[in-house]
Amino acid sequence: MSNLRKSVLSWGQKKFAANANDYSPVKWSKYFVSQKDVFIGNNKFHVYTIGENGPLLVSIHGGGYSALTWSLFAEEIIHRIDCQLIAIDLRGHGSTITENDEDLSLETLAKDITDVLLTLYGESMPPIILVGHSLGGAVAVEAASLINAAGVCVIDVVEGTALESLSSMQSILRGRPSSFKTIDDAIQWSFRGGQTHNLEAARVSMPGQIKNVKTGVLAAEDAEIEKVIQIDGPPKQKKMVHQRSADAIDEEVEDEIKSSDQGSSHKLPPAISSNGNDNFRHPSTNNYVWRIDLSKTEPFWTGWFKGLSQKFLDIHSPKVLLLANIHGLDTSLTVGQMQGKFQLQVLPRSGHAIHEDQPHHVADIIAGFLVKQRLAEPRNGFTPHMPAC
Repeated sequence: MSNLRKSVLSWGQKKFAANANDYSPVKWSKYFVSQKDVFIGNNKFHVYTIGENGPLLVSIHGGGYSALTWSLFAEEIIHRIDCQLIAIDLRGHGSTITENDEDLSLETLAKDITDVLLTLYGESMPPIILVGHSLGGAVAVEAASLINAAGVCVIDVVEGTALESLSSMQSILRGRPSSFKTIDDAIQWSFRGGQTHNLEAARVSMPGQIKNVKTGVLAAEDAEIEKVIQIDGPPKQKKMVHQRSADAIDEEVEDEIKSSDQGSSHKLPPAISSNGNDNFRHPSTNNYVWRIDLSKTEPFWTGWFKGLSQKFLDIHSPKVLLLANIHGLDTSLTVGQMQGKFQLQVLPRSGHAIHEDQPHHVADIIAGFLVKQRLAEPRNGFTPHMPAC
């Protein structure tokens, strides 16, 4: 929510890759070594991990996303520096389930992150580097003092532009599809609609943002236990039938989804109409809805971002801010950056989800930042580069 035009979910237009025709989901295990549930009282927090040595990068996703949004970044950063990485599903998101998923206050979210880390590591906690995107950036800043973070990285959230964006956020959310027929359709919408400009990111990230209507199971878990059987048939008319065990929803992914990329109009399939008010003519046939209804989180929006800039500047640990647009920098941050209080890097060819759009560049920047601050050791001959700004 740092910039309305990119928003928490970035609905901008984009160019389509000519060969972008595989919208099947990709499993978490391609990028992470393990996934686990962390139980705190009656709450269950779901996390993904990779790496065994070095500082711990705690990755906190934005509103509406899930921990899977960090998949490509995790794969990149682990090859550049000696580090560990944990990506956490916030309450109300992903596979995390709490007694009160509706309590999304900044204080609660920051305490959740702290509680998860204390439960997992206790007194043997390694140096913590908090990495947060959008809402996750605000949570990282809030949590920095609670756990004495060694470093903080905030991605594409600035107080001024975030607060200015809130008045129009409900209309943006209404412009999204409310449901999808298949996981593949959701992935196609995410990529071709501009939520992410990286198809690989969409294939692993989008299933963490939607759930099965009938079972309530996260689509990422559906994809994990699906068996895909190809039925023989004439070329261009083969169908993929996805089968689950009990309570399965059989799906047919019609060839027209892939063939739509062959034409010049790049027309979205009927289930993903670009008209936000008429996305689905037959909603009863749609099997997936959003994991979280972001429109109901409005009471927390102002609290997420108010005072963010000063709290960020007040952090004594080394910090870096990554933005998709230099014009999003507000006055206090501009002054702070000129005074050398934090490192600033702008990646202008990105949407709001910078770490999904350009995971290799983000990994370069954060790895370089950590090496320069002597918070991590380089791997595989990695050499930090001086920031452009």
